[in-house]
Amino acid sequence: MKEIHYLKDMSQDEYYPTFLVDKIKVLLEGIVHYLAQEPHTLEAIQAKLDEITYGINDLVEEFEEHNSELETVARDSIAETVMDILQAYDIELDIEDALREREW
Repeated sequence: MKEIHYLKDMSQDEYYPTFLVDKIKVLLEGIVHYLAQEPHTLEAIQAKLDEITYGINDLVEEFEEHNSELETVARDSIAETVMDILQAYDIELDIEDALREREW
């Protein structure tokens, strides 16, 4: 299985508060745990990804309150992590679809 590097660029950049990066990581670890349990339909996986994306959306204001934001580097870092997860579990889902509910 391919190794998953969670939020590599965000983790290495002091612009992003560590505790907020960790909150996103916990959400992403949730999809990994979900996928590891049993096979799921693409629809079920998409629903879980939507749920995680809503959770990340809920953090936008908290990032702003800490003089940070989910901008290009953050978006790319999150997307790369999701792509790693999808590849690790051999799930063919376009990243734009996977993160279709994002507001960042």
